[in-house]
Amino acid sequence: MTTAPRLVVVGDPAGRRVTFFQDALRAAGLPGARVVSWPDVLGGRARFAAGETVRLDSPGEDPVADRLLRGVDDPARVEGSGRWYARFTAAVAELSETVTAAGATLVDDPTELAVLFDKRLGHGRLRAAGVPVPDSPTSGPAVPAVGGWAELRSLLEEAGLRRVFVKLAHGSSASGVLAVETNGAGRIQATTSVERTPDGRLFNSLRVRRYTSEHEIASIVDALAPDGLHVERWLPKATQDGRAADLRVVVIDGRATHAVVRTGRSPMTNLHLGGARGDLDAARAAIAAAGGRWEDALGVCERAAAVFPGTRCVGVDLLPATGWRRFAVGEVNAFGDLLPGLKGLPGSGAEGLDTYAAQVAAEFTDAGPTRSAPRTTGTSTT
Repeated sequence: MTTAPRLVVVGDPAGRRVTFFQDALRAAGLPGARVVSWPDVLGGRARFAAGETVRLDSPGEDPVADRLLRGVDDPARVEGSGRWYARFTAAVAELSETVTAAGATLVDDPTELAVLFDKRLGHGRLRAAGVPVPDSPTSGPAVPAVGGWAELRSLLEEAGLRRVFVKLAHGSSASGVLAVETNGAGRIQATTSVERTPDGRLFNSLRVRRYTSEHEIASIVDALAPDGLHVERWLPKATQDGRAADLRVVVIDGRATHAVVRTGRSPMTNLHLGGARGDLDAARAAIAAAGGRWEDALGVCERAAAVFPGTRCVGVDLLPATGWRRFAVGEVNAFGDLLPGLKGLPGSGAEGLDTYAAQVAAEFTDAGPTRSAPRTTGTSTT
């Protein structure tokens, strides 16, 4: 076993992510990490020392950090993601300078975080690298601003898109996501977890609902637009047991190590919206029955992760099209490793390890997955 550096985790001291990482360190026989809270970072109170290795984790579970970043007191409110992004990326850039000046080392590249947390920029970079992603009129380095529903509808008509996902550019956990369908003749509906109150405020709800009034849909989009919108073609997903299915695949140091099938009765498969973990063996069998290879599906995820070489661990949302024959990448998540109880894939080098133990093994011991080039894929992609 190699000598472990002095570790620091920037995260929520009481959150699950930090707890799981500390558990993984102890299980590997390593000393626990010093924890720095996001409120201390945002308040300019964080200090580091020479020789420390600093790992960033999500501020999402910390209500104080969320309030400081979004400027909204109620954590259920949808609005504020644009402000969150601006403050978060500025804080990470400043933290990187502080870490470097102290002689410490930051694990991940802060400039990549700024891309990973902007769906428009992320899709543009993936597409430029030849990674299959859903068609989008709002992705790329020159991102068109969408001022509201009227501009969005005109954009969709020009692009010939009738079924799309409208997402907050900096949103997460399906916050502010609308699955919009129109027949081109005036009929329109949107499926979403957004609840709009009579005074126009937007809240995240655990209940997925459907809006069929263009006036209501327009009001929601107009309220979301100032935070920045990303729009992508709605790809018909493969199904498992009659439920829409996709996959979250964790890639550590270039190797796909963990995978979980997510299924849902609505277009959103998030677990908190009624989604459930599916059967991974059944998904692999469906891919094989369609004439494909599971290794090729993992290869798409590894190619997506390779677009962000300065980020050691990402969670890739892999979208299988109807029939399990084609795949596209919906998103690459910087903090996509919170999958409690999930063990590593056979042959990945992370067998028997959860996502945090696999990262500890890869970074700080001689065991675990090692950095590798993406697999060569032969599967057809969307």
